[in-house]
Amino acid sequence: MRPWLRLTASLVSLGLAAWLVVALVPVVGGVEWTAVGAQLRHVGAGTALWLMALWLAGLWSYTYVLTGSLPGLRNTQAFTLNAAGSAVSNVLPFGGAAGVAVTAVMASSWGHSARAITTSTIVSGLWNALSRAALPLLALAVQGAAVLGDGVLAAAVTAAVVLLLGVAVLLRLRWLGGLLGGRAARFLLRLRRQTGRVIRAGWRRMTAGMLAYLLLQGVLLWWCLAAAGVHLGWGPTVAAFAVSRLLTMAVVTPGGVGVTENGTIALLVGLGTPAAPAVAGVLLFAFFTYLAEIPLGGAAWLSWWARRARSG
Repeated sequence: MRPWLRLTASLVSLGLAAWLVVALVPVVGGVEWTAVGAQLRHVGAGTALWLMALWLAGLWSYTYVLTGSLPGLRNTQAFTLNAAGSAVSNVLPFGGAAGVAVTAVMASSWGHSARAITTSTIVSGLWNALSRAALPLLALAVQGAAVLGDGVLAAAVTAAVVLLLGVAVLLRLRWLGGLLGGRAARFLLRLRRQTGRVIRAGWRRMTAGMLAYLLLQGVLLWWCLAAAGVHLGWGPTVAAFAVSRLLTMAVVTPGGVGVTENGTIALLVGLGTPAAPAVAGVLLFAFFTYLAEIPLGGAAWLSWWARRARSG
């Protein structure tokens, strides 16, 4: 894309995200912003620190997904990679590609090869996508179909089918390489072998890290809602978390912001949750999982850049 077109797309996407939050959230929730602000003012400093600890613990758990997909990567380096990549993804529309580029530059500065970084991107992305698609199915098993609605179930099933097809293609890269022939075939075969080695060696670490990450994020959502005055049971909490994580895959806004919050609020209100506390809790969760990642990632990138400048 041309620079001016990229800038225009970014501004439009950020404007859409702002409109979805500022204008649409009160409509979906059926509540005024003053009522939401009153709920948020009840969140004390001690509770905020506890929520921050849960958030950081979840981010640290995710480092095991990255260290499992990129052998030789340290957990502290993985934390920096994840923070910087998330910050970029949360600012730009379709920011996942830009986030991958940032993390690739950082990982290569620590001595990792382009092939290893590519494999890590594929494997960690697959673990992320599979987990997000599986969450609504978990909510279905825990709470039943009625709590999710036909649209969410259809989206979850579609995502799961697409991901399974992607895995099937990945496992059949030898066949695809045979069709392409030449250099492309050799590249795909090497990628298949490298991906297989990484998955065989690191799937336990990556799965444990992803499960811990999702569990801590789910607990964070529950505590955010509780801090705002909403006390949900296990089933509705799983359903709300599943919907919120599935909707983050919407790429029309950076990080799916606006889309995610409105979908989660609509689900909670549909379950009979009081509107003002529900909106306040969802926005508090979004503060940690979206907004707070931007300055954290910026600080992580600046720290990496400063260390690289000193060593250069």
